[in-house]
Amino acid sequence: MDVIYTIVDFFVQGGIFMYPILFVFAVGLAIAGERYVTLTLLTKSNQATWGQVQPLLAKRDFEKARELAAKDSSTIAQLLSMGLERQGAVRRRDDIEIAMEECMMEILPQLEKRTGYVGLAANVATLLGLLGTIMGLIQAFTAVANANPAEKADLLGAAIAVAMNTTAFGLLVAIPLLVVHAVLTTKTAQLVAGLEMASVKTLNAIQSTVKRQFQVAA
Repeated sequence: MDVIYTIVDFFVQGGIFMYPILFVFAVGLAIAGERYVTLTLLTKSNQATWGQVQPLLAKRDFEKARELAAKDSSTIAQLLSMGLERQGAVRRRDDIEIAMEECMMEILPQLEKRTGYVGLAANVATLLGLLGTIMGLIQAFTAVANANPAEKADLLGAAIAVAMNTTAFGLLVAIPLLVVHAVLTTKTAQLVAGLEMASVKTLNAIQSTVKRQFQVAA
C-alpha cells in the first residue's frame, strides 16, 4: 500500500501536466499493442504461406502455387500472386520484377502504418515533462518572490522538487515507448526482408524455368 500511496502522491504533486503525459502514454501503448499483435500475426501467416508455396516453386509447379497464393490473404501471398499471375504471360524477368516491386510498394505502408506514432508519443511525453517542469519553476520563483527571506530557500526547494516530477514522469513514459518503437521497427524490417527473399526466390524459379524452355526449344 505504501508504494501505491507514493505513486499517487508523486502523480498528484506533479501538477496538471501529468495528465497529458499519461494520456500520451495510453495512446502510445494502445498503438504499440495493436502494431505488435498485427505484425506478429502477419509474420506467422507469411511463414505458413511460404512453407506451402516454396515446395511448389521448387517443383516448378506454378499453377498450384498460383492457385494457393490467390486463395491466401497474407501479404506474402499478395506479392507472390502479382508475380505468378504474370509468369505465364510475360517472359521477361524485368517485367515480372517491376510488377512485384509495385506490389511491395503497396504492402510497405500497411506494415509501417502508425508505428511512427509510438516514437512520436515518446518525444511528446519528454517535451511535455520538460514544459511542465519549466512552468513549475516559473510558478515557484513567482511564489517565493514576496516570501519571507528565511523561508525562501525551503519554499523554493520544495517547489523545484515538485516541478521536477513532470520531467521524471515524462522520461518514465518515453523510455519504454522508445524501446517498444525499436522492437516494432525491427519486426517490420524482418517482415520486409522475408518478403524480399520470397520475391527473389520466386523470380529465380520463374527465370530458371524460362531458360530451360528456351534450351529445349533450341
